[in-house]
Amino acid sequence: MAMTQTELLHELEPVVAGELDRHEKMAKEWFPHEYIPWSEGRDFDGVYGGEAWQESDSKIPEAARVSLIVNLLTEDNLPSYHHEIATTFGRDGAWGTWVHRWTAEEDRHGTAIRDYLTVTRAVDPVALERARMHHMEQGFTTEYGTMLQQLAYVSFQELATRIAHRNTGRASGDEGCERLLARIAADENLHMLFYRNLLKAAFELDPGQTMRAVTDVVTTFQMPGQGMEGFTRKALIIANEGIYDLRLHLDDVLMPVLRQWAVFDKTGLGPEGEAARDELAAFLTRAEATAARFVERREERRARAAARLG
Repeated sequence: MAMTQTELLHELEPVVAGELDRHEKMAKEWFPHEYIPWSEGRDFDGVYGGEAWQESDSKIPEAARVSLIVNLLTEDNLPSYHHEIATTFGRDGAWGTWVHRWTAEEDRHGTAIRDYLTVTRAVDPVALERARMHHMEQGFTTEYGTMLQQLAYVSFQELATRIAHRNTGRASGDEGCERLLARIAADENLHMLFYRNLLKAAFELDPGQTMRAVTDVVTTFQMPGQGMEGFTRKALIIANEGIYDLRLHLDDVLMPVLRQWAVFDKTGLGPEGEAARDELAAFLTRAEATAARFVERREERRARAAARLG
C-alpha cells in the first residue's frame, strides 16, 4: 500500500535533518553587494534628473539580456515559491528549518541580479519593473499536488536554473555578470543536491509511488517562469542562442538526475511503478528525437545566416 503524504513527511524528516547539516557545512557565505560594480552607476531620469536608459548603454548581447530578464523575473516570484513549499513541507522541525533557509538563500539571487543590471545599465529599468509587477501579480501555483511530485520537480528545476544562470553568464560576454551568475549557480547546485537526495530516500520508502511522481514531472515539466508575459518568444531566443534548450534539458538535467536515482535499475516498483517507468522511457525516446531535430535545424539556420554574411 502506498504511503500517505503525512507518513512520507515523517519518515523523511531524519533525512532532511541530515541533508540540512550537510548543506550548512558545504554552503559558503557570500554577500551580494560585493558582486556589484557600484562605481559604474549613475543617476537615471526621474527625481535625480539623470539620463534615461537607452539601448546603447548595455554591453550585453540581446539573447543574454533576454535570458537575464527571464532568470530575474523567475527569481522574483520567491514569495509564491515559499508559500508552496511551506504549505507542502510545513514550517516545523527540520522541514521548516530547510524551507526558511532555502528562502533566505534564494532571496539573495534576485537582489544581486537586479542591482547588477541596474548599476551597469544592462537592461531598461522601467520595462524591467513593469515586467516584475505583471509577473508577480500572476503569482505561481504548482501544478503538482503531492509532496513526491514537488520534490521531483525541484530536483530537476534547481539543476535547470543552475545551468541557465551559468550559460547566461557566459553568453553575456561580461566578466562581472558571469562571476555573479556563477556564484548564484553554486547555490542552485546545493539546493538541487538537497532535493535530489531526499527523493532518492523516498525511492527506498515507496519506490512505486516515487516512480509515478518522477514520470508525472518529467513528462509535464515547465520552468517556473513559463507564465510570464512573452515567455514563449523569450524561450525561443534563449534556445536559439544555446543558453537553454531541449538538448541541454535532456542531456544536462533530466538524464544526470535520473541516473543518480538509478530509475531504470529499480526493483520492487509494483505494477503502477513499472507502468510509470515504461511511460518515462517512451517519453525520453521521443524527447531525444525532438532535441536532435531542434539542434539540426538550428545549425542549418546558423549556416544560412553565415552564408548571407559571407
